[in-house]
Amino acid sequence: MVRFGLLGAGRIGKIHGGNISRSPAARLVAVADADATAAKSLADATGASVRSVAEIIAAGDIDAVLIGTPTDTHADLIEKCAATHKAVFCEKPVDLDAKRIVSCLKVVEAAGIPLMIGFNRRFDPNFASVKARIDKGAVGTVELVTIISRDPAPPPVSYIERSGGLFRDMMIHDLDMARFILGEEPVEVHAVGSVLVDPAIGKAGDVDTAMVMLKTASGKLCQISCSRRAVYGYDQRLEVHGSTGLIRVGNIHETTVEVAGKGGFTRDPVQNFFLERYADAYRLELASFIDAIGSGRKPSPSGQDGLMAQRLADAATEAHRTGSPVRL
Repeated sequence: MVRFGLLGAGRIGKIHGGNISRSPAARLVAVADADATAAKSLADATGASVRSVAEIIAAGDIDAVLIGTPTDTHADLIEKCAATHKAVFCEKPVDLDAKRIVSCLKVVEAAGIPLMIGFNRRFDPNFASVKARIDKGAVGTVELVTIISRDPAPPPVSYIERSGGLFRDMMIHDLDMARFILGEEPVEVHAVGSVLVDPAIGKAGDVDTAMVMLKTASGKLCQISCSRRAVYGYDQRLEVHGSTGLIRVGNIHETTVEVAGKGGFTRDPVQNFFLERYADAYRLELASFIDAIGSGRKPSPSGQDGLMAQRLADAATEAHRTGSPVRL
């Protein structure tokens, strides 16, 4: 039984808190949040107590800490947990500065604690199945990967202003997925972006529509398409073209019901948000982290995976800014 302390009782904290409380292999001991009402609400719902961040990190009755606090606190909290030899699951990213991530990972390595980064999409049953089939040779040698990731609507501009930008915030999940599927490190990054959804996003210094092209040393290519607006729902698709065939993942609809008439076939809309689309992925990534602690294996995605995704996001940001490809 892994005893958890949860830092952050916001939207993502509620997801993880609920999954911990429902896991037969874990128990949520305590919750901390700057918003006392949010902390108490989640603690009451999961049978946990409310404690301060410092109390959770120092607690002797807690084995692992799950970090779901704002990005600029992640690296410091990871290091504090390392000092008390607690296992850490941290939502992406470790930090918006790759150099800060490097220094944080050195602390983690010196302490010898397990660290897992929350790239939950690797655990989506559909994407995981694609990866497993590719590894078994289902499409031969991978040549071209296409990733489509479009949100139903943009977040508030107040969020965008502190997010690090579309490439570091939204697309970082897709950049990690690219590494996951390609099986090789990209060495060249091209990027373009536009403001097509909301002029206020442009005034905040960001883009809301972007495309990135990645190339590996062996020549494999990956194209990523991102938009902050998809009026038809949460658009999450993946296609992998290889030397012997193609494999792809489509969107998940609210139901599998189809209605046919003179006007053709109709079906229900696709799921509208990440909370629904990746519910299984969040549950399975937690189970993987718990299993890693129990078995002693290194958790994956690792801190190094977090660093590599951040470097790709930085490269994409720079490529968009300069209009020139960035070599890694």
